[in-house]
Amino acid sequence: MTRADRLMLLDTASLYFRAFYGVPDKVKAPDGSSVNAARGLLDIVAKLVTLYRPTHVVACWDDDWRPQWRVDLIPSYKSHRVVEVVPSGPDVEEVPDPLEAQIPLIRQSLAALRIPIIGVAEHEADDVIGTLATRATMPVDIVTGDRDLFQLVDDVRDVRVIYTAKGMSNLETVTEATVVGKYGVLPSQYADFATMRGDASDGLPGVAGVGDKTAATLLQAHGDLNGIRAAAAAGEGMSAGVGAKILAASTYLDVAPTVVAVARDLDITPPGIALRALDPAEADAATALAEQWNLGSSMTRAVAAISAD
Repeated sequence: MTRADRLMLLDTASLYFRAFYGVPDKVKAPDGSSVNAARGLLDIVAKLVTLYRPTHVVACWDDDWRPQWRVDLIPSYKSHRVVEVVPSGPDVEEVPDPLEAQIPLIRQSLAALRIPIIGVAEHEADDVIGTLATRATMPVDIVTGDRDLFQLVDDVRDVRVIYTAKGMSNLETVTEATVVGKYGVLPSQYADFATMRGDASDGLPGVAGVGDKTAATLLQAHGDLNGIRAAAAAGEGMSAGVGAKILAASTYLDVAPTVVAVARDLDITPPGIALRALDPAEADAATALAEQWNLGSSMTRAVAAISAD
């Protein structure tokens, strides 16, 4: 019996970083190169496809991990990860050399499995995910370790997050109930929640003195950030101290929502490529790539997973 269509969107960098740090660098390619991230990512793909049975998978890519338009609004955005500023292009992110060297192989491995890779100039993978999830005509699973993508969760459209922060052996399926239970806000409020709370890992300062609990309470009372700011300006609906904190952060709050919200309207079309068993020529090419780089059973498992059913 044919299974129902379901789209899986991979936050690819999130996954290959996890693979790099989670897989011991013991097995090498014949030339001595590290292949732990590539092998680990193939194992992740095999596990995800086996567990969740998507009919379509897209590897969403950071064509620009720190877009200038976000930096122009909040200069501290991801600034602690920059190792080199490039005036004519994207800044260089701090990536271990053994991982950086594996990225071309990772792309080749995904291509060998017929998994399309989609990135958009001047945008992050999150923005590609936001656009594809919004335009999808089928249920969607978003695989990521980034809480910012909780803003896309939508029970009505069956858009879920498969959250990897606790490890691949303890994956968490995030629905609206999960977001409400953890944070006290709806997914549709999560971007405003994150804006106020801030996020040191992304260089977002947040509103000084406003943490998770206060941000959730304000959103429960006023609906969204615009409502909160209007109430603070009117001096009602919150304590004078909290109102003063919101007003003091006006300059930040003017721009931060644009930085935190993922794009949903990029000029991309959801690919129509469905998972299927590789034909003999494709299988031979995947085997040759695996032999060339010593990807071994990791490639075998990935090919078997996408060929099931």
